[in-house]
Amino acid sequence: MKFPSMAEAAGRTLGDEEVAAAERVIRSGMLNSVWGTEARSLEREVAELYGVRHAVACSSGTAALHLAVVAAAPDPGDEIITTPITDFGTVAPILAQNAVPVFADVDPSDGNLDPDAVEKLIGPRTRAIMAVHLFGAAARVAELRALADRHGLALIEDCAQAWLTELPPGLPPGGLAGTVGDVACLSLQQWKHITCGDGGLALTDDDELARRMRLFSDKGWDRAAGRSYVAFGLNYRMTELQAAVARAQLAKLPEVVAARRRTALRLLEALEGLPGVRLPRPQGHSWWLFPLVLPGGGAPELAERLREAGIPARAGYLEQPLNRAPVWDAPVYGASHYPLEGYAPRSCPEAERMVAETLLIIDWNENYTPDHADLVARELTKFRPRP
Repeated sequence: MKFPSMAEAAGRTLGDEEVAAAERVIRSGMLNSVWGTEARSLEREVAELYGVRHAVACSSGTAALHLAVVAAAPDPGDEIITTPITDFGTVAPILAQNAVPVFADVDPSDGNLDPDAVEKLIGPRTRAIMAVHLFGAAARVAELRALADRHGLALIEDCAQAWLTELPPGLPPGGLAGTVGDVACLSLQQWKHITCGDGGLALTDDDELARRMRLFSDKGWDRAAGRSYVAFGLNYRMTELQAAVARAQLAKLPEVVAARRRTALRLLEALEGLPGVRLPRPQGHSWWLFPLVLPGGGAPELAERLREAGIPARAGYLEQPLNRAPVWDAPVYGASHYPLEGYAPRSCPEAERMVAETLLIIDWNENYTPDHADLVARELTKFRPRP
């Protein structure tokens, strides 16, 4: 049985609507979002969906995270606490602003940031906490928000893997991941729930943070004042083609997430009580991937057996958690290691064990059928934990 992949049409929801959107932009003659209408419309639609005042469209999810770090305004050498289980796109913007990433350990049940581990690392140079809603499961942002408020820190939510992830009851406004932090970031990259190839959005309720992010994404150009550059910035503008395709995809997002939830719940029900396997909590999950934790280890061996059965599975998600990545031995700018002179990321034992031994992920897709879920269940129920 073939599993649809997000690398091909069979695993995406791209169709006539996206073709019509791209044609609409091309025939208009205006592909640049400064003078076009598609990017501004996308911003309004996403802001309305998330119940926030501002959505700033940009060229990628990494660009959105860079805008979020700009909004947090660290001084050179300031620290931002984040997770070691994430894509480097979470961390690169910290370095780009000459700040220092500090890696806190994770909750071994789901790989999301452990607020207790974060609190122990807060120091005089800490400027922000950057949480990642990993694999579509909500991070513990209520605790992180309280921690940030207590210490006067910014809270950034990386929602690249968490479109429409729902928070536990009682967290306003509307209960979606991305509505608790000072800034939240979404991704439209090829492998996400919805896509325009690459693209991102930064969400905020704060007018001043939105102003900073818009300026930075447009080379610091205050367009209301003519050709006047008022701040340092880069060109992170989203194109009209990206935005038009993203708008067509946005209309399909609720059903994309609903479809992923249906097959994920079917698999969870089939695996209930499986010895040696910790199942993900389904509440609010948007299932970018389907993660399993094997507390006794053996994830690499199980992933190999699943792949032999044709199931797209892999162990660890990363080759190594980011605190152990080789990048920290490399220069940052030219031959310089600034701002990382003498930097040695601290150990994160839970994250390191998850990546090496206990974390297994299965690619998930809105076009999976019940038969796909049932095949995964049959193969997983053959698993026997280590003695």
